[in-house]
Amino acid sequence: MIDRELIKRAIAEDLNGGVDITSMATLSPDAKVSAQFVARNEGVIAGINMAIATLAEVGVTDATALVKDGDLVKSGTVLIKVSGNARGILLAERTALNFLGHLSGISTLTSQWVNAVAGTETKIRDTRKTTPGMRALEKYAVRMGGGTNHRLSLSDAALIKDNHIAAAGGVVAAFSLVHEKFPTSEIEIEVDNLQQLRDVLPLKPGLVLLDNMDPEQCAEAVALVAGATKLEASGGITIENARAYAEAGVDYIAVGALTHSAPNFDIGLDMEVE
Repeated sequence: MIDRELIKRAIAEDLNGGVDITSMATLSPDAKVSAQFVARNEGVIAGINMAIATLAEVGVTDATALVKDGDLVKSGTVLIKVSGNARGILLAERTALNFLGHLSGISTLTSQWVNAVAGTETKIRDTRKTTPGMRALEKYAVRMGGGTNHRLSLSDAALIKDNHIAAAGGVVAAFSLVHEKFPTSEIEIEVDNLQQLRDVLPLKPGLVLLDNMDPEQCAEAVALVAGATKLEASGGITIENARAYAEAGVDYIAVGALTHSAPNFDIGLDMEVE
């Protein structure tokens, strides 16, 4: 996946209307280099095409990917080889590394959550807790880590949360209003206790979000719905207790941390002047 407009803005931000002072002073205009993007950690890679497109944006087109997004790599793995104008490569270096490190961090963290529930039917999926302007890329990185995506935007589907429920006067009223005004939209509704779940079940929601329930309550909810609707657990879930929720039988575990708290994946650029 490539977002060329984001790349343009990122490079413009780095230059801030000026030039790369250090490279202009230390490198001749025609200096050539060869370089390698190298993983410093073990994890799942995402953002290879964004890095290569960043290089291309500054005129460096001789870049070869040695791995693909979604690949599990070891520390020391060469991800991309590139050669060309030294000033261009150094201009693109930090922006390319920022994209590659951030997206690979998301895919790596996602893969760890996916591994934590391996062997169950539960899927790990993201939320809208994304970096403004980077949602599509961050959700792409989640998929590369083996996770699944929740709605991309507010207009994709309805998610009736506690504030909507309070404003409407209850779960039944809130669901009925949304269904009346947007009858073809997918509707997910949040409940924070089993009675709310019982109240909304006759309305046949496609998905119910179990908010801040423990694994035992989630297991009760699974038994209560008996397959009539899909269930998603959210709130108070950690990678350490994720398996308990998965074994309770929920269909999804929503994890905002996949995008808002993923650590950067350490990648370096090793360069040789020709």
